[in-house]
Amino acid sequence: MMLCKLSYANIKKSIKDYTIYFFTLILGVAIFYVFNALDSQTVMMDVSSSTAEIIELMMTMLSGVSVFVSFILGFLIIYASRFLIKRRNKEFGIYLTLGMSKRKISFILFFETLLIGILSLFVGLGVGVILSQVMSLVVANMFEANLTKFTFVFSTSACIKSIIYFSIMYFLVMIFNTVSVSKCKLIDLLNGVKTSEKIKLKNPYLCIIIFIISCLVLGKAYHMVIAEFLTLQEVTDILKPIIMGAVSTFFIFWSLSGLILRIAMSIKKFYYKGLNSFTLRQFSSKINTTVFGSTIICLMLFITICLLSACLTMKNSMNANIKKLAPADAMFTTNMNMDKYYEKYRNYGYNDSQIKNSHYTSKELFEQFHFDITTYFKDYIEVNTYGTPDLTMNHTLGSKLDSIRTQFPFLAYDTMEPIMKISDYNKVAKFYGTQEYSLNDNEYIIVADFKSMVNVRNIALENGEKIQLFGHTLKPKYDSCQDGFLEMSSQHINTGILLVADDLVDEEYLVQNHLIGNYKTTNREEIIEIENHINKLDKDAKANIYLLPSGSTKLAIKEATTGLSAMVTFIGLYLGIIFLISSAAILGLKELSESSDNKERFRMLRKIGTDEKMIHKALFRQIFIFFMLPLILALIHSIFGILFTQQILEVFGNEQLLPSILTTAIFIVIIYGGYFFITYYSSKNIIKERY
Repeated sequence: MMLCKLSYANIKKSIKDYTIYFFTLILGVAIFYVFNALDSQTVMMDVSSSTAEIIELMMTMLSGVSVFVSFILGFLIIYASRFLIKRRNKEFGIYLTLGMSKRKISFILFFETLLIGILSLFVGLGVGVILSQVMSLVVANMFEANLTKFTFVFSTSACIKSIIYFSIMYFLVMIFNTVSVSKCKLIDLLNGVKTSEKIKLKNPYLCIIIFIISCLVLGKAYHMVIAEFLTLQEVTDILKPIIMGAVSTFFIFWSLSGLILRIAMSIKKFYYKGLNSFTLRQFSSKINTTVFGSTIICLMLFITICLLSACLTMKNSMNANIKKLAPADAMFTTNMNMDKYYEKYRNYGYNDSQIKNSHYTSKELFEQFHFDITTYFKDYIEVNTYGTPDLTMNHTLGSKLDSIRTQFPFLAYDTMEPIMKISDYNKVAKFYGTQEYSLNDNEYIIVADFKSMVNVRNIALENGEKIQLFGHTLKPKYDSCQDGFLEMSSQHINTGILLVADDLVDEEYLVQNHLIGNYKTTNREEIIEIENHINKLDKDAKANIYLLPSGSTKLAIKEATTGLSAMVTFIGLYLGIIFLISSAAILGLKELSESSDNKERFRMLRKIGTDEKMIHKALFRQIFIFFMLPLILALIHSIFGILFTQQILEVFGNEQLLPSILTTAIFIVIIYGGYFFITYYSSKNIIKERY
């Protein structure tokens, strides 16, 4: 009973010193609960069946991510426990001196960990329950759910999962603490705070050489992921710049750790000004652990910045693209003249009857199934696309083919180029509200919006490459691709459509017919009913005779986009915030440990007449350096990392990149900056003179 009272008194006495520990545990539990409670929050929402399936898939993925997150949080808790034990070395030494056994000390630590765990768990769950109600509004808004039945919801499954996961973590921490205490020696406990790493000034010339080499290697890694991205084909090609970047980051920190003190010492006016010499030597005193730790934290911050920026950009761009890239209510496409390339379409799974009857337009096919377009659509247009084996990308790239093929070997150069009459494309452009074009009989235009392919095609267009089409020689009207698209989507997927004069097109080479229209109704339920009716047509017996048009609708695109963007957003936020918390918490706990070790040094400063203002300023600078160095290099990495992710996500568009970066910056300022100030004020409390 006495040991329990002592444990309780220790926690009560040290609550201010353990602010970061409590804050991290509470935040970890809250975030863990919030993201695992999303399925319970969506139960009361009136969502469609397809949306419900998306939410179920999202929760399955989040559950898998939660396992990974639990390992990160478990490592973080064990790391924090090391700080707590180290912080109290002298206290445990006094206990041993007074005759207390290691078993009893272990019990005190066990009981303290248990109390801290229970307190953090319940407070974290309370915060998580409140935040989850806010999150439910975010989910509802994202999925456009009906919130008329919104009620306060407590997720039992998320609560149980949180309790189980964190109980396992705390149990492991208790074992770790017991083992740590059992290995302690009295002399180490009493004198641990007085020992420090011996400062070894590294050879400045060696540091400069390693720094330059590391920067060059890092520059090469940046070049590989930016300039050589499209040529990277194997997994090893991707891993190579990643490994190069990680290793060079380590050696940059290693060389800087030796150069900073040397450079500062050479500038005597700066070095001996105020407490600069004290601050810099404090920074160098734990240099061995700082280098490796700073490298890990820098890479975690880099991943966080890129992950959050990429996920938010993808979400915002996809949502913004729906209006621009899906401007009509529905689009139906029918393959025409499939018997012209009989074997090709047999390999695609079409039967003989479907191939034989592939001479009906989309509207005519719907009529075969007794589905009248005019009953449901207020307006619509029909356009065609053409293709010939005599005009592939090999031909449009012309004399630039060999150099482009060498640079981009994976492109499908033998695929037929889609061809449209200029009048048909302008009909689509007018219907979509996009730009219309004009050209002469001896000219052609390529419209595209997929950036990588635009860049490839522009190489040939800038060279004025001429093409042969149905016996006519055509030259490009523009020296670059023009913006435009035919197929509706939430992504930039148009790799290129050739526009030519109407009279040049041979109707025998008709490949596809497209029907684009807008419904008479704007009511969501009525639209769902129409689309369900269309989807049921494939169960008709005639579906084995006639090939039904394949369709894409604004509603289906919107629901699929919403589901994908929601999954990406929540997983990105989940991992990004956990990585950010872990990075900041590790730095904060390390700095608190440093402050605990340096209490005697700060006491000596007071004895020689240093005022509190100077001491606090020196402490602030020391903590600021530790927090900023990894962040600065992580920000430099992120510039190239974001450029790399832009290339990967360019199909979704990058128009929303800047808002996403600003949102990521807000997260960093709030979480990382919050940990910085908590660390500073907690350190001030640790080094405070006790009277």
